[in-house]
Amino acid sequence: MIIGRRLFALVRFPLLAVGLLVLALFPAVAKADNPIIQTIYTADPAPLVVNGRVYLYTGHDEDGSTFFTMREWRVWSSADMVNWTDDGSPLNLASFAWADANAWAGHVVARNGQFYWYVPVRQRSTGAMAIGVAVSSSPTGPFRDALGRPLVANGEIDPAVFIDDNGQAYLYWGNPNLWFVRLNPDMISFSGGPTQIPLTTAGFGTRTGDPNRPTLYEEGPWVYKRNGLYYLVFAARCCSEFIAYSTAPGPTGPWTFRGTIMPTQGSSFTNHPGVIDFNGGSYFFYHNGALPGGGGFTRSVAVERFTYNANGTFPTINMTTAGPPQVGTLNPYVRQEAETIAWASGVETERSSEGGMNVGWIENGDWIKVKGAAFGAGAASFTARVASATSGGRIEVRLDNVNGPLVGTCAVPGTGGWQTWTTVSCSVNRPTGTHDLYLRFAGGTGFLLNVNWWQFSGVA
Repeated sequence: MIIGRRLFALVRFPLLAVGLLVLALFPAVAKADNPIIQTIYTADPAPLVVNGRVYLYTGHDEDGSTFFTMREWRVWSSADMVNWTDDGSPLNLASFAWADANAWAGHVVARNGQFYWYVPVRQRSTGAMAIGVAVSSSPTGPFRDALGRPLVANGEIDPAVFIDDNGQAYLYWGNPNLWFVRLNPDMISFSGGPTQIPLTTAGFGTRTGDPNRPTLYEEGPWVYKRNGLYYLVFAARCCSEFIAYSTAPGPTGPWTFRGTIMPTQGSSFTNHPGVIDFNGGSYFFYHNGALPGGGGFTRSVAVERFTYNANGTFPTINMTTAGPPQVGTLNPYVRQEAETIAWASGVETERSSEGGMNVGWIENGDWIKVKGAAFGAGAASFTARVASATSGGRIEVRLDNVNGPLVGTCAVPGTGGWQTWTTVSCSVNRPTGTHDLYLRFAGGTGFLLNVNWWQFSGVA
């Protein structure tokens, strides 16, 4: 079914590059909130907090991959840790003229009003892996190659950047080794040469059965500072990997191994950590193979909320399908992008002619869940920006469950094109209080309609 939709895309959008189309389809159980993205396979999470919002940078595993087939990076964002907006793909392999494959695990850092995205790619000239850097003035891009060449190139992968309190920035990367350089203030050059961090068993634990890899360190370093202590979280001992960590009194060590954070779990043989604090909570990002068709080459990003132990150590964090609690509520009385989703079934996203992304590829019975919509004293009407190249369909507005109370139905007409937009409105049965909102789509056979945004109006 996914392949059928991919082929149909060439007819439906002949002028759009296939790389702009997000073409995966996953049925889902309504209660789950992990993995947090269901419209495509995602991997290698790199979260960043900017102005009260979490921006999540990921890789994109192509449908049906039997290797790490990845051609672009993606951005998602959330203000409440449960409803995630698809901000599209502002960076891909074509952004680097000197690269030809392997859009693998990257990391974004903010400095001086700019955003720097460090990514590993395969060099066209040598076939070896290298680290490039792209830059943008916005966390959602577009990003451009900052150098026109690699920043560092020693065949190893998985960059991560940490900026210390004194302003010194460090780039870490490596598999099978672990390296760092001291970045200059411009964030696209460095002082001195790459330095290899000694992988001692005291620093990174003991691996048995592999004389070439005596420690547990494998890949995916994530470095940060908390309460004066430096943390290095990493993917440990392939395969299957788990997540472990070490701490140090300084950004370059000496490191002391502290143990396991997330044991080997899930159906992906790799894992990749990302750790942030946001609105008073601590969050641990990772990936697994939990979606239908998922596995080691078709992964999905998930997140858990956790609390550090009193002495600053990590608790054991297990993968869940529930995910973290919502931070606050969602305001349904302001324009909400249709691609802001807590969970979805059947739908996909694509680049919109009106800017940003829209939800499309909608068939009868597909639905979107938005968590924790605060209706307050009550809503009177529902408005949506829609398009349809067929005869359209209906948007059923339901509460708390995909088959929950029906509070309104909006008819969507044919508009003459999938990107020919119009606005429709309908009355709703005055929902009050806070509810999970379900937009369930109904109609005939085939593709029905696209949705760009929606908004409720309150009772006068």
